[in-house]
Amino acid sequence: MIVMAVMAAAIALLLGMAARRLPGNEQAAVDRINDLLPQIQCGRCDYPGCRPYAAAILAGQADINQCPPGGETTIRAIADLLDRPALSPDLSCGHHDPLATAVIDEEHCIGCARCLQECPVDAILGAQFFTHTVISDECTGCELCIASCPVDCIAMSAVSAGTRAIVAHV
Repeated sequence: MIVMAVMAAAIALLLGMAARRLPGNEQAAVDRINDLLPQIQCGRCDYPGCRPYAAAILAGQADINQCPPGGETTIRAIADLLDRPALSPDLSCGHHDPLATAVIDEEHCIGCARCLQECPVDAILGAQFFTHTVISDECTGCELCIASCPVDCIAMSAVSAGTRAIVAHV
C-alpha cells in the first residue's frame, strides 16, 4: 500500500511538472490574462499590445500593475488569477482615465493621414488629402492618434461604459 501511494505521488508530481511545460497550457494562461485586459492596445505598459503584455506577465518580465486603462479592477483580477498579491497601479505608466473615444474636428482636419498609421485598431476612416472621422464603436481610446495630428484636431471624448455612445463632442 505504501509503495502504491509513493508511486501515485510520483506520477502526480511528474504530471504536474509536464502540465506546466506544455505549450498549450502556457498559451491558455496567456489567453486568460489577456481576456482580463481592456484590449485598448495603447502601449502604456511598454508592450505593443495587451497580448504581449499578458505574455510578459506570465513570464515574470512585467508586473501586473502596468495597465492604466484597466485600473485597479484589472490588477485585482490578474492577481486573483495568478494567486499573487494585488499591487498599487504603476503611475509611471499613466493614470486610469474614464472610458473615452477619439473625435476628429472634421472642419479642421487637413487629411494628412498620420492618425491612420497610429491607430492600432483601424478605427479611423479616411484617406490622404480627405477629411478623416473616427468610428466611435471601434475606437479603444488609446490616444495614440492625438500626438500624430499636426493641427491638433483630435480630442478625447468621454463615453458611456455600457453603450460606447459619445456623450460629449469636440
